[in-house]
Amino acid sequence: MNRQEGVAGVRRVVVKLGTSLLTNADRALDAGRVCALADQIAALWARGLEVAVVSSGAIGAGMTELGLARRPAVLAELQACAAVGQTKLMSLYEAAFRRHGLCVAQVLLTHDDLSDRDRHLNARNTLDTLLARRVVPVINENDTVSVAEIRFGDNDLLSALVATLLPADVLVILTSAEGLMSRPDGTGERISVVEKVDAGIERMAGGAGSAQSVGGMISKLQSAKIVTAAGIPLIIANGHRSGTLEQALAGADVGTLFLASARKLASRKRWIAFYHRPTGYLVVDDGARKALTTGGRSLLARGVVEAGGSFSSGDVVAIRDRDGIEFARGVARLAAADVAGARQNRITPEVVHRNDLVLL
Repeated sequence: MNRQEGVAGVRRVVVKLGTSLLTNADRALDAGRVCALADQIAALWARGLEVAVVSSGAIGAGMTELGLARRPAVLAELQACAAVGQTKLMSLYEAAFRRHGLCVAQVLLTHDDLSDRDRHLNARNTLDTLLARRVVPVINENDTVSVAEIRFGDNDLLSALVATLLPADVLVILTSAEGLMSRPDGTGERISVVEKVDAGIERMAGGAGSAQSVGGMISKLQSAKIVTAAGIPLIIANGHRSGTLEQALAGADVGTLFLASARKLASRKRWIAFYHRPTGYLVVDDGARKALTTGGRSLLARGVVEAGGSFSSGDVVAIRDRDGIEFARGVARLAAADVAGARQNRITPEVVHRNDLVLL
């Protein structure tokens, strides 16, 4: 598949904008840069595309307003920066998009908002409604209230989950890098197309780029795994270059295109696979693994050799083979203690029904 085929038929786009694109050399929000990026996004709306924005920058903006030279390590200080900076960030976006006759909407999310099924669906319905009314959703993590247990971790992951939530036709992560480079330090040759994120591709990734940014190429590859598995391509490209967004969506050889998997998961399967931190795990024997991966079967208790963690019925669990490799996730129908009891009593109830199971 070439690049034109990889982005053919795109109608709904999620664009992630990193802090480095939105700030100047003094690490303050740069109105000119925000306007330039808004111009590119507005041009897509003018062509009939729907575009949602996942934006970093709130904490960095708050740091500037509060006179902080370094990113705080204390959670309360980070949350204070986010509270101050988010208003500055939205003010710039509102002014930048208003020049094109577009409204903006602030959408702040925590991990719990997307892992809870009802809130997950409500979030999707809200975003659908905003896009249908030609409103640009500007999405960020709700850093003011997020704590470690409910954080996404970084906006690369958030953008992948938003793209999967909608679902989008493509995710574009604009950053300061040209794309995935062949060496971990960001040098070497740019990789134009990636068919699958494997160990070799992961070795090319480096760390986070600046003191203000959280994600680096490593986190972007994790995002690529999520969206491509859901049937959505990802493009990582340099957002400092004029016209990058339009060129990338036209199939030009800019940045790195991660090709989508041929399969497209249904909404509930996406929710099971990507929006939970499993509370436990099940290790299965070789026969059960084969039945799940090639036979389309449910997981029975007799195929489970170990149940770990303290999961309850209804919790999402990781399903691993004997080598410890997670190859599926599913919603458990039994609690961990009940799985062990069923095996001891040699009864074979369903532990995970095939309708509640997703192969990774």
